[in-house]
Amino acid sequence: MAEAHNEPGRPVDPADPAVAELITRGRLEVQGRVVDASNLTLFGTVELDGIAADVVYKPVTGERPLWDFPDGTLAGREVATALIAEAAEIGRVPPTVLRDGPFGEGMVQLWIDVTERELVDVLAPEELPEGWRVVLRAEDEEGQPLVVAHADDEELRELAILDVVVNNTDRKGGHILPGPGDRSYGIDHGICLHADPKLRTVLWGWAGEPLGDDVLDKLRKLRWALDRELGTTLAQHLTRDEVAALGTRVDRLVEAGSFPVPSGQWRAIPWPLF
Repeated sequence: MAEAHNEPGRPVDPADPAVAELITRGRLEVQGRVVDASNLTLFGTVELDGIAADVVYKPVTGERPLWDFPDGTLAGREVATALIAEAAEIGRVPPTVLRDGPFGEGMVQLWIDVTERELVDVLAPEELPEGWRVVLRAEDEEGQPLVVAHADDEELRELAILDVVVNNTDRKGGHILPGPGDRSYGIDHGICLHADPKLRTVLWGWAGEPLGDDVLDKLRKLRWALDRELGTTLAQHLTRDEVAALGTRVDRLVEAGSFPVPSGQWRAIPWPLF
């Protein structure tokens, strides 16, 4: 890292390659609990060689079993999603590792200090910011019109593609963090990568639009990696069928060349929205 020392909890740049070593080898101390999370989610710090950063720690022992995700762990799926995003260079996921901690093995992820930039919202139609993309039209309890919409942001667009690739079952608005430098991060990927189609996301604003040559090249690169070391690594966290289904989704995206549209066979937007 650029600095030799910092104060415990001082922000570090998620893009710094040394962050992976910090969150993997650093001394992990739990500071508190995120009380509104459905599974045990702890807030803590890691420190290594005078460098410290805030992290989220989700121990496997605190996971609540899910009938439709009986295999592996939620922590492993979070790590797998981060590996896929990194390999494809599509979508930002904070640096994420699987490691031991005070409550046993779990996912440790760099904490992102959010900015006040709005990315997803529920608004009256007349309040819709210029350029935002409408995902859903609805009414409030008094029958007044509302829209669910998100910014037309390149980083959000890549998160939308990542959601398709990893078959994200729960991309709520609150799982998208506006970080420093106009970066947008996706978090909470514990229920991704199922073998069956389960895509539910608030990022449907580009449905049916072309992916573009740059994205298609990245997807081809990901597909190549899946047949090699990446696929072997993912097999530590996913079933054989899930890894195969991941490859099939990438193939279909490349063949279609465009964002999918909701199929109508299941609810396409998570609830609650945030």
